[in-house]
Amino acid sequence: QVQLVESGGGLVQAGGSLRLSCAASGSIFNLNVGWYRQAPGKQRELVATIFSGGSPNYADSVKGRFTISRDDAKNTVCLQMNSLKPEDTAVYYCNANRRFPIPISYWGQGTQVTVSS
Repeated sequence: QVQLVESGGGLVQAGGSLRLSCAASGSIFNLNVGWYRQAPGKQRELVATIFSGGSPNYADSVKGRFTISRDDAKNTVCLQMNSLKPEDTAVYYCNANRRFPIPISYWGQGTQVTVSS
């Protein structure tokens, strides 16, 4: 079992930046890690993923503004968010997962990001 703890959320003005961190209690070396977000009244959506090999993938809505990175030595994944917009306001969750040999999925408790206009 791996515990995930997100940090770095807060209140920022539109156009500003925040850096979210996801710290894992155990090794994430062979896990894919994603950042999801959920705004009030909306479904949880995938924002960015970084695969175990290091390749990133982004939702169209954040491409060019967000950057996901990982440090397996520190069991940490970060999400750098620049040029923030009010529509980025949501609770952001970290997820670590793999499909093989046994599917697993771990979630953090979430961190609130609020972007004011």
